[in-house]
Amino acid sequence: MSTVHWQKSTYSEAASACVYLAAAPTGTIHLRESEAPETILTTTPHRLRPLISRIKTGMLTPNQG
Repeated sequence: MSTVHWQKSTYSEAASACVYLAAAPTGTIHLRESEAPETILTTTPHRLRPLISRIKTGMLTPNQG
């Protein structure tokens, strides 16, 4: 079983909850949050790219309802 190398997101602040990413040998990307490291989301670069773009441009806002 291979292990993945987790990398802290450069957008995570030092004192806040941090997001970590890891690239798997299969080409998928794993994401986890420092406060719940046992919960891992898996996606592909193709599906993650639009989400990151929306976050960077401020087009993604928290759910108000």
